[in-house]
Amino acid sequence: MKMSFIFKYTKETTGMTHAQGNACVALRPRCRHGFIHGLLALALIGCTTTGARAPESLALSPPDRPVGHDTGVLVMAHGGGAVWNAHVNQALAPVRERIPLTLALGMADPSTLQAALDSLRDQGVRTVAVVRLFISEASFRHQTEYLFGLRADPPARAIVGHRMVQGTELPLLQLSGHILLDQEGLAGSSQVTQIVTDRAEANAPGPAGTGVMLIAHGMGSEDENDSLLSAMEELGRELRSQGYAEVQVATLREDWPAARTAAEQQIREAVAGMGERRDHVVVIPYRLFGFGPYADVLEGHDYVPTPGLLPHPLVTDWVADRVTASFCGAGLASPLKPCPPTAGPDVRQPR
Repeated sequence: MKMSFIFKYTKETTGMTHAQGNACVALRPRCRHGFIHGLLALALIGCTTTGARAPESLALSPPDRPVGHDTGVLVMAHGGGAVWNAHVNQALAPVRERIPLTLALGMADPSTLQAALDSLRDQGVRTVAVVRLFISEASFRHQTEYLFGLRADPPARAIVGHRMVQGTELPLLQLSGHILLDQEGLAGSSQVTQIVTDRAEANAPGPAGTGVMLIAHGMGSEDENDSLLSAMEELGRELRSQGYAEVQVATLREDWPAARTAAEQQIREAVAGMGERRDHVVVIPYRLFGFGPYADVLEGHDYVPTPGLLPHPLVTDWVADRVTASFCGAGLASPLKPCPPTAGPDVRQPR
């Protein structure tokens, strides 16, 4: 049943108990999560996936044809505190060992993007694969396409640093090479499905009596938010097929106060109800790193929080896939993986 912010899946069970657990591993002493969210963040940073199938370390494949020395990668990411940024850099390290790579933090910030492009140019890079390390493929897409010259119309409003400005104030990027802009986001990828599966397995004694709540940041546009929820819904169906008693997905609409107020209430009610119906409740943040503001939203409720997508080697694998799709789609070799027999990436190139 689709609600305004939550997709719900249920399975008939008996008994009415409460979730119990610890920030890292289930079957620890009972924990009511209303404590300072900074302590929660520290706990999640140290969490491991004990009890889950351990993911193998990323093994990048040799290219299937000679690779030139003028290709590079620019990764766009939201950016956060020192720990957030360190985890992103750690995930990118295996790729950086194989090909010049720069990281542009910020929400499609023209200054960090230009600095990243200039760095690649100084390293002799002429063809740049741009990978957007965002959950939703729609995140900052209009602004990014305008900055890279893919569309003539600026967004009505744009973000520069932490300021909201008129889109006409955006400075176009100075491009000195060939740009391959990947259009994908993490949501809906096979890598994210496996990461979330690992998080659930690591933090529940078993799927039969466990309810799972997936919460994402959310989007401002209703269409974009619905698209994100649909990708999360697909993941929810996969978890339910693995035997989880109940799976619900929601977006908090974090940056839109009116929508957020309604979403907070629905999320609290969903977790409370799940706690009455299931033996254990696991809350998984559908975000790149950390638990976000969800501890505050769920204060007083019993549940087991998990880390976000990072740390996990499959985030690196997703980046390698997107880089490979960009290069192969342009008729180039990738230094990370062989090109698939049929390369049809969703890549846009500036005119």
